[in-house]
Amino acid sequence: MTLVRTVLGDVPATELGVTDAHDHVFLHSPLLPGAELDDPADAGTRIGAFAALGGRTVVQWTPYGMGRRPADLVALSRSYGVHIVAATGLHRAVHYARDFTHLGVAGLAGLFAREVTEGIGDSGVRAGIVKVAGAFHTVDAHARLTMAAAAEAHRRTGAPIAVHLELGTGALDVLDLLCGELGVPPGSVILGHLGRSPDPVVHREAGAAGVFLAFDGPSRAYHATDWRLPELLAALADAGHGDRLLLGGDTVTPETPGMVHLLRRLRPRLEAALGEELTDRILVANPAAAFAMAPGGVQQG
Repeated sequence: MTLVRTVLGDVPATELGVTDAHDHVFLHSPLLPGAELDDPADAGTRIGAFAALGGRTVVQWTPYGMGRRPADLVALSRSYGVHIVAATGLHRAVHYARDFTHLGVAGLAGLFAREVTEGIGDSGVRAGIVKVAGAFHTVDAHARLTMAAAAEAHRRTGAPIAVHLELGTGALDVLDLLCGELGVPPGSVILGHLGRSPDPVVHREAGAAGVFLAFDGPSRAYHATDWRLPELLAALADAGHGDRLLLGGDTVTPETPGMVHLLRRLRPRLEAALGEELTDRILVANPAAAFAMAPGGVQQG
């Protein structure tokens, strides 16, 4: 039986149900001054509305040092009956006031692995994914450091690795590093924000590599998201990658439509364009496979 690590403990992957595969319940970054997601009441409103529309799992990609609020994640999960998966890892360097290079690969890998096996800080709430980030059209020194640490943490724990692609770029360079040089199995890698760079050639190559492909951040006017999404997903499904596709709301500011928009507006649009069977697979079966802990990892500290 495959398991997914949620803030309330491990659950069978088959219990995830309709899943928002990339979102933020809480988020704090110096890049978004005055637009923090740090209000538990607001988070409850969003999660409650998501649950009312049939949503059953939210995967929070907020990593180390960006306001994860693990105790509040637990309270929200219990209050609304929604599974929540928390993240460890590091975002791009610009999201932090401090430098992490002095920790090196070993230090960061140890931190990430501890947060998966023992808990975030002293909360006892364990992370279920390791989140890292590429740079714009490249893999910079910070990304190489964090991805090497994530690969080691994955080997120790079995936790999947979720990758922020800056403006949707650099996917193939990330795969060359993570799945090539660092040897992470493609089935344990999720590439995020692919809809922001709607290049079908890159998408097909990534799908053929065997990684999961996340299209997240709907309804943003400055990205080709909602209106291009049906054709992008249909092309990937036609190419044989329908079992690799994921959807997320990626709420980053209080104004982001996010997880509610994902089910209220985007799901009917995709059902009309792709059919209910494929849409259901993208929202239910694929996340269950993508966020499962790989066998052989350390399950406790």
